[in-house]
Amino acid sequence: MTVRQLQDEISKLKTQSGACILAHSYMSQAICEVADFVGDSYALSVKAKSASADKVIMCGVRFMAEVVKMLSPQKRVYLANPTAGCPMAEQMDRELIEQVKARYPGYAVVAYINTTAELKTVADVCVTSSSAVKICRAIPQKDVLFIPDINLGTFVKNQVPEKNFKLLSGGCPTHARVGEKEVLAAKKAHPDALFLVHPECVPDVVKHADYVGSTSGITEYAKTSPAAEFIIGTENSITERLQFECADKKFYPLSKDLVCHNMKAVTLTDVYNCLKGEGGEEITMSEELRLAAVKPIEKMIEYGG
Repeated sequence: MTVRQLQDEISKLKTQSGACILAHSYMSQAICEVADFVGDSYALSVKAKSASADKVIMCGVRFMAEVVKMLSPQKRVYLANPTAGCPMAEQMDRELIEQVKARYPGYAVVAYINTTAELKTVADVCVTSSSAVKICRAIPQKDVLFIPDINLGTFVKNQVPEKNFKLLSGGCPTHARVGEKEVLAAKKAHPDALFLVHPECVPDVVKHADYVGSTSGITEYAKTSPAAEFIIGTENSITERLQFECADKKFYPLSKDLVCHNMKAVTLTDVYNCLKGEGGEEITMSEELRLAAVKPIEKMIEYGG
């Protein structure tokens, strides 16, 4: 089948089964075109909660499907490709953070949503890249243990100097792959372009940015800005999507190496097979784990909306 034919088959199967397809912004354009909702991990979870469908297919990585299940326990949630994980989410485990907590009593554990369900159980509140600054300002504790991303944590720490931060050496290997050298080269090649960057990048990259924000924030900024050219400092799928959506503007990837291989593991065929019942993995968790892991997400909603 061609891509178009496969997309048509997916649309038919989706209608027949009453399923809802969620696609993270880092998915390929072909997958985004058949999705019911496209966005960042938390936005997709909220959409899944409000969707009428009883079956949800997550085109993203495992922790995203877990969050959907936490917020919509009555729904059947499937991860389109079972091998799609998040290296950052898996860098730290519950035992390690419990040991760190014991060394820093009284610190609020602020966990990036890019963490496993098990790790969320030891967190006080979760954050997204777009809400981290707001939530860290809002929580009553002055001392913050921020996990797992040291780069996002550093960005938040600089924005919230009134609080004390303990950061650990975790992070996104994709965003950490680029440094200041790539930024200077991109700016030299495209001197009229604004530089939009994700806070998971290292500080030497972030300091050159004209705008720092989540994937949704970068997308919205590029769409509404009067500027005509942009260097995109996040996963290269965003560069591709923006070029589709804003054909009158020019978008340049910060680096050809800004590719998440876990996201790229999810293919249109995976979605097709999952809908047919011949692929994917249903996400299950005990009610005890779900209730413990959803608490910091509920706190995130309380503090950050």
